[in-house]
Amino acid sequence: MNKKIALIPGDGIGPEVAAEGRKVLEFVAAQYGRTFTFTECLMGGIALDMTGDPLPPETVETCLASDAVLLGAVGGPKWSDPTAKKRPEQGLLGLRKSLGVFANLRPVKVFPALASASPLRPERVANVDIMFVRELTGGIYFGSPQGREIVAEGRSGHDTMRYNEMEVRRVMQVAFKLAGQRRGKLTSVDKANVLASSRLWREVAHEVAAEYPEIEYEDVLVDAAAMYLLNRPGDFDVVVTGNMFGDILSDEASMISGSLGMLPSAALGAGGPGLYEPIHGSAPDIAGKGIANPLATILSVAMMLRSSLGMEEAAAKVESAVTQVLDAGHRTADLAGPGGKSVGTIEMGELVLSYLA
Repeated sequence: MNKKIALIPGDGIGPEVAAEGRKVLEFVAAQYGRTFTFTECLMGGIALDMTGDPLPPETVETCLASDAVLLGAVGGPKWSDPTAKKRPEQGLLGLRKSLGVFANLRPVKVFPALASASPLRPERVANVDIMFVRELTGGIYFGSPQGREIVAEGRSGHDTMRYNEMEVRRVMQVAFKLAGQRRGKLTSVDKANVLASSRLWREVAHEVAAEYPEIEYEDVLVDAAAMYLLNRPGDFDVVVTGNMFGDILSDEASMISGSLGMLPSAALGAGGPGLYEPIHGSAPDIAGKGIANPLATILSVAMMLRSSLGMEEAAAKVESAVTQVLDAGHRTADLAGPGGKSVGTIEMGELVLSYLA
């Protein structure tokens, strides 16, 4: 069985970690008698430099014709001029919109071997296993009007936080179904005491909750959720929230696991290819040094195998291999700490393959 995979290395450490993800996919394909055909695409800063467009039309066409998309990372200081009309991140937002991937799944799990790497006390992070479901194609990142202008007081910028009923309902359906497959608890995060869009969010959430009486449901304001993630993270099971809140909270929660380099993600829609990427950025300060942690990308590959390629057994084997590597004491620089012994990006990828063999 042949599957087409669009590979977007991107910027910074993106090409380095994406290469390790590809090696895992190729290894799995050989193990299971499958064929994965890879097509590399441009997106982000490198696409801006080479084509003048952060998301070339050819990239969109390739991704839409694929079964899944694997992304490294985009962006960096080189393209961070706040007055620039085109930015690498526009490519990512545009790709998400083009693929129709509205539900971003971001698991935050504390591996037992990494409990001491968390800035929180080990007893506080024990058994933490949270699935964030972030609405991905609406909210303030896509709301209109958006822009800058000159007013009497000087320069002014404006963004619009907008949600409609359909956008909220479909991501809620995804979240409730996931909760039913896990521990049966769902937390919806909003700012309904201030924002009209959040009051709509909560209203629709309650309507969907009525369809799932077996799920324990709660509403939590975003500021309270930020605190609870630090003082009682083990209480959360599935957390569903809007685009910006989900972006911020899942990055905050990533530190519970010890490093951004451990967290994968999947962006899914109602059919069509899924988009898989580590949640870390392009980390230009370490690009080219061979020390980036590829495990978030490899765990994203596991999510791809499960959700887009229909290979549950292979997905579980990849996740098990990552656990075994960590249990054996292997660490990249982000997890080893100052003065700690660490392995490089390629060596960590090879260690995962050794446990897959």
